[in-house]
Amino acid sequence: MKTLNELGVGETSKIVRLNGEGAVKRRMMDMGLTKGTEVTVRKVAPLGDPIELTVRGYELSIRKSEAATIEIA
Repeated sequence: MKTLNELGVGETSKIVRLNGEGAVKRRMMDMGLTKGTEVTVRKVAPLGDPIELTVRGYELSIRKSEAATIEIA
């Protein structure tokens, strides 16, 4: 399955599943990254970390390692 960190700039996809556990998974869900949510990659930092996303009408920056735990379709 493809993960969020594999999307290129300008690409859009839907979240299928959040892997991970505990506080990290809970924090991601609190930021609006839930199953079925559409996510667009807006920018990637020059060194590749962090990634800026558009989620539910707002911009969100997350680490590449966090994006690797989110499966997309």
